[in-house]
Amino acid sequence: MSALTAETGRTGVGPVRRRSLRRRRTVIAVLSALIVLVFAATLMIGRTFYPPGDVLGVILGQDVPGASFTVGRLRLPRAVLAVAAGVCFGLAGVTFQTMLRNPLASPDIIGISSGASAAATFAIVVLSLDGTGVSVFAIAAGLAVSLIVYVLSFKRGVTGTRLILIGIGIAAMLDSVTAYVLDRAAQWDLQEALRWLTGSLNGAGWEEALPVVAALVVIGPVLLSMSRDLTVLRLGDETASALGVRVDRTRLVATTGAVGLIAFAIAATGPIAFAAFLSGPIAARILGPNGSLLVPSALVGALLVLVADLCGQFAFGTRYPVGVITGVLGAPYLVYLIVRTNRAGGAL
Repeated sequence: MSALTAETGRTGVGPVRRRSLRRRRTVIAVLSALIVLVFAATLMIGRTFYPPGDVLGVILGQDVPGASFTVGRLRLPRAVLAVAAGVCFGLAGVTFQTMLRNPLASPDIIGISSGASAAATFAIVVLSLDGTGVSVFAIAAGLAVSLIVYVLSFKRGVTGTRLILIGIGIAAMLDSVTAYVLDRAAQWDLQEALRWLTGSLNGAGWEEALPVVAALVVIGPVLLSMSRDLTVLRLGDETASALGVRVDRTRLVATTGAVGLIAFAIAATGPIAFAAFLSGPIAARILGPNGSLLVPSALVGALLVLVADLCGQFAFGTRYPVGVITGVLGAPYLVYLIVRTNRAGGAL
């Protein structure tokens, strides 16, 4: 029997794993190449087109007339922020979805984005803050809301369905707070708050991009180091515990890290609709159900935000914020997912 098992492993499991690994490497390579291409296009395309040589010169620190300001001060920080925020959204979204074994367990759905939005709106309209002040309020609120949702959903552990339902309820309350504050806002404050709430990269500079990059450099490796434990959590808490995963500790660290990424990204760009929600399912469709989705989802998030921003700027007769484009893409998928789940007889 052992010989038969060994032979099966050599002839069956080995090739399957090798094919899966090759597919994974191919997907990651293709996504990375697409990100580089769209990133380059974002730097070259605009009211003035700059050839690749001028763009490369600016990136290398050379003084290129016209391009040094347009590319170096306007387009480059915007593109860097798009990539960094997209990676944050994708990585955080798939962390929640994997950990809670539910595609609806996204920061867009469970109240974290709503908490940051309500706090930022309050800071803009009531406290007349801008820039760093709004970012601090958004980050603190995102962390606070995640803690409240986690505590309220904890009952001999945290289940995905309970956390999602509580998060949806809290998100509804916070959206009401946002609507009330906006209703009381002066016209100038209202315009600023609505621009932020839409999710936009307009006017992005290095002061917005660098904190997101720093958060990603610090928190990203922590989540990536937990990829095995998060993957095992798909099998259920009892199975994961039997396989040596410290379930409560893993869930707490992963939640904290994911919320941190989301909070910093939202503080810089506003709540880009469905960026965190879409990245994981798209990566799963491309890659298949096996293996960790953290890296592919991060790359999909970066590509999604880059492409949506480029389309929002140049694909239509008028310019749209990136959040409008991702919202158009994400809303139909959310409806489809709920309908499919309902037809399958499963719980959300």
